[in-house]
Amino acid sequence: MARVVVDVMLKPEILDPQGQAVQRALPRLGYEGISDVRQGKRFELEVEGPVDDDALARIHQLAETFLANTVIEDFTVRVEEREEVTPA
Repeated sequence: MARVVVDVMLKPEILDPQGQAVQRALPRLGYEGISDVRQGKRFELEVEGPVDDDALARIHQLAETFLANTVIEDFTVRVEEREEVTPA
């Protein structure tokens, strides 16, 4: 099984009130030097079988039609490497 990650973020020209609220709170919490915060969504999809070009194309279509509102959001699709755990 493989994990595919879809990250969805507001397009840069779209205002991000949640990100702005976090950015304004950071100095009050002692975190200085952060000039901007953008808030987004992360989807982790466990995929059965190999993640080949066809599987990635299907996931890209899923992200474009269901996970992201492409009028105001951009998204990226990537395969996340899984660490193998060996029994002790």
